[in-house]
Amino acid sequence: MSDAAPEIRFIANLWTLVEHPSAGDEWSLAEKVGAVKEAGFDGINHRASAELQVLLEEHGLEFSGLFDANDPSEYADLIRTQLECGSSTINVQLCDHDTPVEEAIEKTILLMEEDARQNANVHLEVHRDTCTETPEKAYAIADGYRQATGRILRMNVDHSHPAIIKHLGPADFAGRLLDRPELLQHSNLLHCRPFNGHHCQIPVTDSEGGFTREFLDYLPFVEAAFACWLEGPRPHNVLWVVPELGPVASGYGISTWPPVWEDCIVALGEMRKAWERVAVNPAG
Repeated sequence: MSDAAPEIRFIANLWTLVEHPSAGDEWSLAEKVGAVKEAGFDGINHRASAELQVLLEEHGLEFSGLFDANDPSEYADLIRTQLECGSSTINVQLCDHDTPVEEAIEKTILLMEEDARQNANVHLEVHRDTCTETPEKAYAIADGYRQATGRILRMNVDHSHPAIIKHLGPADFAGRLLDRPELLQHSNLLHCRPFNGHHCQIPVTDSEGGFTREFLDYLPFVEAAFACWLEGPRPHNVLWVVPELGPVASGYGISTWPPVWEDCIVALGEMRKAWERVAVNPAG
């Protein structure tokens, strides 16, 4: 663990800006990247492209890449493409919901071997409709990987997915969702989608511009997750956080809620405050 003060990077997923400000007048990629910079984010989470690389350099933004994959023959090119765009972290959704656990373990080992060859920073995401669809599957893959390699698997634990599977109340969020702290602590990428035990995404603000009760219930979990990471080895001494809100077009957002991009900016501010509260005196 470094003696230097831990750092945080808040990263906007361009997915949040799908159909923004409207389905018929969606911003261009250049407009989206400019808006991310103006909103105070440190970088962007998206699939790499030559156009995006130019815009990242123009605005001085950092980059977190992503891809979904199944075929191991594609891993090398997929990782290389993200790295060529300057990716410091790479989020991977692997295989499918019905991929057998043993097959998923084998493919995870191959993915992380390619990660090591290219000195990347790949994270396997916990996400529905992938091989990590449930906590039990995700933990089985992590355990199988560790048994085979002796290493803790680098994972991006998107807690909004297991939260709804486990049907949790706010008092149970930290105790039930941070039950494998080593998987968070040995990684440095975290998706923070506001959730509760029944909805994997909830609105941040209400119709009057205040916070929703659901978001206020969620914020203590953000602090707990940050504190958990700070108590670990703190890879790279930097935590990359995506305040991730899905658009209406994806089914995550609901058409009667406030615009998700505006909510995402508000969430960014509150998550920065949460970090400041827990990072003053990190353990160790």
